[in-house]
Amino acid sequence: MADDTPIDPSDPALHARIEETLDAIRPYMMADGGSVRLQHVTDDMVVELELLGACGTCPMSMMTLRAGIEQALRRAVPEITRVEAVAPAAVR
Repeated sequence: MADDTPIDPSDPALHARIEETLDAIRPYMMADGGSVRLQHVTDDMVVELELLGACGTCPMSMMTLRAGIEQALRRAVPEITRVEAVAPAAVR
């Protein structure tokens, strides 16, 4: 980024860019019975995702997360520092 303006992890435009990228990936995950849901973006720009369906129990899910999802997100949204899988959000 050209300036030193801090990025607000709750910025709706940032979340829209992340969701747009996830929307491009979801059909491939759904073909194998899974999906992904954005849970949170931390102050240090870590994207926390919930792996859904078959992706939640797949032994290859961490490889999919690192080699597929994280790479796509970091290309599309370079402000992201890392992507992590998290437990499902509690019902509110």
